[in-house]
Amino acid sequence: MTEVTQPALTIDALGKKCPIPIIMLAEQINHVPLNAVVAVLADDPAAYTDVPAWCRLKSHRHVASYELPSGGWAIHVMRNY
Repeated sequence: MTEVTQPALTIDALGKKCPIPIIMLAEQINHVPLNAVVAVLADDPAAYTDVPAWCRLKSHRHVASYELPSGGWAIHVMRNY
């Protein structure tokens, strides 16, 4: 069983279209300690692929994406620097 890391910060981007969830993540990721997890809550289908792509581009780690019961995802990102 995979252990789910409790996010240090949750960004509520539900109802917002890309690139807003990524902009919100970029603005706030430096507010958490190194190796901490930020959860981006998003329901725009583009965010499901764009947030992990942003992680690769910016050298942060896409930990996992979890489906939300109400629709959308909690996309977990670990701050690497």
